Amino acid sequence: MEAKCNGENTGHDVYEVRPHKGGEGVDLISDRFRRGPIWYAGADAVRTAVAYAKYRSFSRRAIIRVLDDSGTVIQVHAKLGSFLSGRWRYWQCN
Repeated sequence: MEAKCNGENTGHDVYEVRPHKGGEGVDLISDRFRRGPIWYAGADAVRTAVAYAKYRSFSRRAIIRVLDDSGTVIQVHAKLGSFLSGRWRYWQCN
């Protein structure tokens, strides 16, 4: 997974929150994780995964996509500004 715009790397951290293949919980996926995706379970699994991705990208630009079972993006969280001026934005896509 790479952050690309017109074939060029945009310099953002890109995270995806996808349903876990086993059916319970979600996986937080990013190229920045050396050991593979992080699995979250429970009622607040999506919220916890998004919170961790935001924490990991505290001083960097980032995009977090939340996908449903069919692979459709249902939420986007983005911080596109610099360290001091960057605020998280949220879009509901369905």
